[in-house]
Amino acid sequence: MNLQYISDSKGQTTGVFIPINEWNDLKKKYKDIEQEDIDIPEWHKDLVRKRLDDYKKNPGSALNFDAAMDDLEKEL
Repeated sequence: MNLQYISDSKGQTTGVFIPINEWNDLKKKYKDIEQEDIDIPEWHKDLVRKRLDDYKKNPGSALNFDAAMDDLEKEL
């Protein structure tokens, strides 16, 4: 695949250019690639909202991801 990466003035990658023939090949291979609608169940949204509210009320209760992963790896 002949991708071209697009960068901003700071050198950060901000996008990718895919040649149209390769894009068309991807659309044939992955039928729903252009689908933007993602159906997230309402119960899932409610759960995420509750967890965000809990975090905002007590941000100190959250674990550091890297530290938690290190602890888990030590137990393996």
